[in-house]
Amino acid sequence: MHKFILILLFVLTLFSCGTDTDTGEFTVGSDYLALSNKVVLIDTATVSMSTINFDSLATSSRGRILIGNYDDPVFGKVKSDSYFQLSADTYALNSVGSDTESINYVFDSISMILKYDRYYYGDTTKVQTFNIYRLTQKVKPNKDDNNFYNNSTLTYSSESLGTISFKPRPREKDSINIQMDKVFGEALFQKIKKREVTDFDSFTEYLKGFVLVPENSSSSNVIGFSVSTSKVRLYYSKYQADNEAASLIVDFSILDTSKQFNSISLDKTGTILQNLPASTSRLSSLLTNNQGFIQSGTGVACRIDFPNIKQFKNISTNGAIVDAQLILKPVNNSYSEKYPLADSLTVYVGDNLNRISGTLLNSAGASVYGKLSQKSDEFNENVGYSISVGSFLQKEMLKQSDSRSSLILTLPGIAQSVNRLVLGDQKHVNNKIQLKIYYISY
Repeated sequence: MHKFILILLFVLTLFSCGTDTDTGEFTVGSDYLALSNKVVLIDTATVSMSTINFDSLATSSRGRILIGNYDDPVFGKVKSDSYFQLSADTYALNSVGSDTESINYVFDSISMILKYDRYYYGDTTKVQTFNIYRLTQKVKPNKDDNNFYNNSTLTYSSESLGTISFKPRPREKDSINIQMDKVFGEALFQKIKKREVTDFDSFTEYLKGFVLVPENSSSSNVIGFSVSTSKVRLYYSKYQADNEAASLIVDFSILDTSKQFNSISLDKTGTILQNLPASTSRLSSLLTNNQGFIQSGTGVACRIDFPNIKQFKNISTNGAIVDAQLILKPVNNSYSEKYPLADSLTVYVGDNLNRISGTLLNSAGASVYGKLSQKSDEFNENVGYSISVGSFLQKEMLKQSDSRSSLILTLPGIAQSVNRLVLGDQKHVNNKIQLKIYYISY
């Protein structure tokens, strides 16, 4: 440690400032910058990187049906099933009050209509196939907090009620229409017609819900559909009505968004992450080719530690970290049009067991995010995420206890997407993480 301090003291003798300096998060004023005061840039502090895996993510009430699967060349086999309960505004056929009128109604067809919400990940030029199955278990959480999680599942029938194979067009304001089993539709129609289903309770007792499941043989993409505008539509009409008669409908929608969730799984077998430990531990980047990993939906996150930050107190009797920038570089060739970079990173503060205490805040109390820079250059050297960590490191430096906090990095939409990111650590050959600390002694 004495060698570390001597090096820093030597650096302090090389740099000094005599005018006001704006360092980004803090402004160093002239009161601090007397002739004896020194501000130095230190970029040799140790930064440790590792990958962690959250125990679970709450995926209910997110507003997105996430369905599909694909083989990720880095992370493994990604799959998302979507479960939901339906309900209707009314459980009666169109009638002007006469019980005899409904006798003349006949079933036509039933279909599921899914509206794109413009989210997608993977290769949308490939065909995706999935099936509709009927739940045999009520949509009721097993835990006390009323949430469903990425590892939640419900039992369902093995008989498919509808299947579709299609090339997604998620950027269009469009929807897909899946024709469902007529025998199932006829039975549901008769339940309503005979007044055996008259309200939500009798409806959910008969039809507990559905799950959308992608076929394992199809590995191409994951697509998002809107919860609020997707529905099951039952078509019926009057028996022997003239050709001008319009088809009548009953819509069943996801009116309670807390009863819709996505079950997102990741099979890491044979990948660099196959030995990723339980949620309270971590996998060092030294064991993963000097890389850290993030993936939404599956709970994979990147942890950053600053093991020597408390030694900065020994630089001078009176000193402070006035600003610091952490720059993280995506690994070359790990991102592409199919696997694009997110515009930002979400940054949390965690403890030694990866428990999150809150988001990273700056000195003004505002949340700090990682901002992506994609300035054009031949070797992608300018592509990276910049995070302002000066206030965080100053607090860590001054801690009296031996405890240390870490930064935990995730992507936006962590519980409703499957985006991923690969970052280089401090020893990575081409995409090194950088830490620039501005320290003042006075």
